Amino acid sequence: MSHESYELKAEARERVGKGSARELRRNGLIPAVIYGDKQAPVSIALSTKDVTKRIHAGGFLTTIATIDVDGTKYQVLPKDYQLDPVRDFTVHVDFLRVSGNTKVTVEVPVHFENNEQSPGLKAGGVLNIVRHEIEVSCPADAIPEAFTVDLKGCKIGDSIHISDISLPKGVTPTIHDRDFTVATIVAPGGRAKEEGAGEEATEA
Repeated sequence: MSHESYELKAEARERVGKGSARELRRNGLIPAVIYGDKQAPVSIALSTKDVTKRIHAGGFLTTIATIDVDGTKYQVLPKDYQLDPVRDFTVHVDFLRVSGNTKVTVEVPVHFENNEQSPGLKAGGVLNIVRHEIEVSCPADAIPEAFTVDLKGCKIGDSIHISDISLPKGVTPTIHDRDFTVATIVAPGGRAKEEGAGEEATEA
């Protein structure tokens, strides 16, 4: 279900700061930090090419990785990465140390299937996706790759709520006080709602 784990080679960084970060980038490396698990953060440098390849492969923020820092191996989950706003290359990555019992919060993409078996869509209705991703809490070693919504039989005016999606064991949405809307099928010419806006109205 989840993306294959992978390993990245890294080297420990002695010097930390803007000057050394610029120097790393000139040498094809990205500064990064491994933190969490009640241990001191470790500053590292990774190959820009390796990291960029992983980000473009998809599932970067939901796949456990092993980072080999000069022979010491860390199990990590990428938590965040910054891109250069002008040149669109990665400038920094934050990794969270994880173990088997680590709970993490991640955004899992939503995929829709059987569009052609939805009477509403066949009649010209429009699939209005309220949430392209759902934020969930789950074990670090059991992160779902995606949630699938089956549109078979959905008619115009139907709403798909989080309760309509079967979540794997141990996976819980971070919004747990209401059965929120994931998507609706609206009449042709019906104005698609903005992300989240008017969601309450739909649920009322």
